[in-house]
Amino acid sequence: MEKKEKAEFGVIVKAKDLVKHSFIVTNSTTKFPKKYRFTIVTRIQNRSVDIFDCIVEANELDLNDTAERTERLKLQAKVMTYCKELLFYIELSQDMGFITISSCEYWVQMVVNVKNMTAAWHKRDKARAIVP
Repeated sequence: MEKKEKAEFGVIVKAKDLVKHSFIVTNSTTKFPKKYRFTIVTRIQNRSVDIFDCIVEANELDLNDTAERTERLKLQAKVMTYCKELLFYIELSQDMGFITISSCEYWVQMVVNVKNMTAAWHKRDKARAIVP
């Protein structure tokens, strides 16, 4: 019998896609002028990577260990905060004319998907932690 390869955690896949998309969009100097490279572009790129990093780190922590569970829940909450910050930067980019409304909507939906998946994961973990 063949062993089935374990599927990658859905929110990790979505977070990877978000990082890739964020870098593709912000690497264009025609969309984001050079004078904004070290402000908004850096913040967008860093925040998207931070979201991915926190998700991966949280996923590695053991829910059955009290200290690790606490840290896991904190990291999940941090992801949701980082998503809110990234949404602001994307909205600002659209307001400043760096990206189109349709590009903004697509990108926002990617962030919202990661945020909602993380929120659901956080809620499940909190519920599982209560039950012995």
